Amino acid sequence: MRAQNQIKRTLSEPESVARVQALMREFPDAHRTGIADKVCATFAFVDARGRFQRAGCLKALRSLERSGQLTLPAPRTQPGRRVERRLGEPVAAPVGVGGEVTELVDLALVRVDDAAYRAIWNELMAREHPRGMGPLVGAQMRYLIGSAHGWLGALGFAASALQLAARDEWIGWDRALREAQRHRIVGLNRFLLRPGMACRNLASWALGRALRRLGNDFEAVHGYRPWLVETFIEPPHSGVSLRASNWRLVGQTCGRGRQDRGHAVAETRKAIYLYELAPDWRTRMGVGPAPARRDGPLAPGEGLDAAQWAEHEFGGAPLGDKRLTKRLVDSAQRQGEDPMRAFTAVARDDWPAVKGYYRLIDQPPESEVTPEHILAPHRERTQRRMQAQATVLCLQDGTDVNFTTHPQTRGLGVIGTNQTGAQSLGLHLHSTLAVNAEGLPLGVLRAQFEAPQPRGDKAPAQEEKKSFRWIAGLRDTAALAATLPETRVVSVADREADVFDLYAEQQQHPQVDLLVRAQHNRRLADGRRLFDTVRDTAIRGQVVVELEGQSLRPKTNKRPARLGRAARPAELALRYCPVTIRGTPSGADQAVTVELTVVHAVELDPPTGVEPIEWFLLTTVPVTSAEQAADILRWYRLRWRIEDWHRVLKSGCKIDELGHHSVERLERAIAIRMVIAWRVMLMTLLGREAPELPAELLFSDTELRVLGDYARSRRRERPDRLADAVREIAILGGGYLNRNTDPPPGHQLIWHGYTRLASMSFAYSLRDEIE
Repeated sequence: MRAQNQIKRTLSEPESVARVQALMREFPDAHRTGIADKVCATFAFVDARGRFQRAGCLKALRSLERSGQLTLPAPRTQPGRRVERRLGEPVAAPVGVGGEVTELVDLALVRVDDAAYRAIWNELMAREHPRGMGPLVGAQMRYLIGSAHGWLGALGFAASALQLAARDEWIGWDRALREAQRHRIVGLNRFLLRPGMACRNLASWALGRALRRLGNDFEAVHGYRPWLVETFIEPPHSGVSLRASNWRLVGQTCGRGRQDRGHAVAETRKAIYLYELAPDWRTRMGVGPAPARRDGPLAPGEGLDAAQWAEHEFGGAPLGDKRLTKRLVDSAQRQGEDPMRAFTAVARDDWPAVKGYYRLIDQPPESEVTPEHILAPHRERTQRRMQAQATVLCLQDGTDVNFTTHPQTRGLGVIGTNQTGAQSLGLHLHSTLAVNAEGLPLGVLRAQFEAPQPRGDKAPAQEEKKSFRWIAGLRDTAALAATLPETRVVSVADREADVFDLYAEQQQHPQVDLLVRAQHNRRLADGRRLFDTVRDTAIRGQVVVELEGQSLRPKTNKRPARLGRAARPAELALRYCPVTIRGTPSGADQAVTVELTVVHAVELDPPTGVEPIEWFLLTTVPVTSAEQAADILRWYRLRWRIEDWHRVLKSGCKIDELGHHSVERLERAIAIRMVIAWRVMLMTLLGREAPELPAELLFSDTELRVLGDYARSRRRERPDRLADAVREIAILGGGYLNRNTDPPPGHQLIWHGYTRLASMSFAYSLRDEIE
């Protein structure tokens, strides 16, 4: 069967209806099955093995009868209710399952080809799979995962989805070709690993073994070989076992099920994965070469020039209306030129732009204009920037945004109290910022807003605990890491994240590593204490780090006081050793153990009267040498990048001065400025970390003209390098003296200079139009 027969479509043609009516007149005593066989023979409705497609033909004939185009003989028998064969009792639980797939005895993938196996498969799915045992449709293939320990799980393949926009766009076929070749795609519609097991790599083993067998088994049973396999992953599952088996993520469903004829969109949006059984399937199917990739790796600063960055980072945001998406891009572009000022000032008396921006921000709470949707294109671009890196650090941290001076804003939470007991109103923002191993920020992956409320005496559920922020962030990072098989992803967090639930959660997502600064001197599984254990080991190495200075800061109503610290080099001794911690995760009945490595860094000879630096770092990354321990220390020190980003977001983008009247509006406005703050931070760091890059990377021709004219007026050369352009901007803003002893300019100075650069560039453009 090279092409799938379109039985219903063929029989619906007027001339086909006439031929069917003629057959019924020619054989007046034939029953329905006999008529279906005659029709199959007349129209060559046969499958790949030469058998009549009787069931499909009968279904099409009944449809013609319901539409009044013909009258079939009365059915001779009334079909009873179909009852699937089952065991009638639960399948026995497996016994003695090890922690690794290599520990399993007599592991085998068993094809379901008789009634006994079918009853076991049905019982497992009916009792243990969230979607039950079916019914599955179309050509099918079922497998059981067997072992000497018992039945471990099951898989079921059946017909693919009738229509999927993302899948069909990726394949590149039209409707006619889809109807003819859809049978070449089969769906992995059921995949079950039995609850209660924790056997690493079993899912990958089962998928890999099934996919290697599927082509031959399908051809033996159905007479043709499938070329592609599709399946769906529903949040919060990440699809890590699929990525480990070389599946390809091609998009998302729109929320409709197979039977959603009324466009109810009642299903959860799911990720669509495809697996290529035949490497040359495009040639066989006749769809031509693969479309140009839009998901390839990106360099950190690629596509961030002044003219295009907003379109790249916000274009295509799923806001429910293309006009809103266009307004988002335009508003972000304008705010990026001067984020420290209100939008009315940025728009320069363009009142239609002002009205459009506030119409965007003021959408109803139930609209599609959410922070998640606003950040969606930026997240996709961040994922592509992560693809180009061997190691990516996903930094988690939270910060409070104080809106006490805006009591008219609806929906604010309580973020603290002062000495008098007065409550401070605001939002808590918990974010994930991705950076590469050199500390260059790649983008914002996640932003979670909370309006904390007093909980009273009631014990909170796990999702209500503050610690759940870190778990939710880890789950999100793990889902993204599953799409980056060539990139090591490490989730990095400070002492607040030192909770056992987080370490236990990581065991479910091994595709992402953890690095957390320890806060608690935990009791280990062997009874010893964590800090004492590593302190008792020998020094494995030494490293010198440069500690940045901190200015003395008095307490204000929005910020706590901070002691000053002079910049100095610090020589740290390094120790490391494996440890096993034990605990009971929230909601679990039994304690579990987690194996980690602790890296200890302590200052050897601090200045007199200064408390020595001492860090205990817990990680799932293997550490077997002093060099690896030094890498762990260096990665942890890069955690400060997210605090730098928070400072840019507050001081440079002034998010705590936004005056919107509801939390929903504040969240949307802050989401836009998150990306703006990331861009200027990256621009600053690129000037430091990659000074030889061309200035054209981040600046338009007009901006470079402005900087060149300004530099020449001060008897300096035109800034062709990125570092020179960044330094020239800081000088332009009036806050950077550019002395030989001055460090590179910081984010705040860059903001001031960039604001003036935007104004001067606008004047240049206006002059060009006049001339």
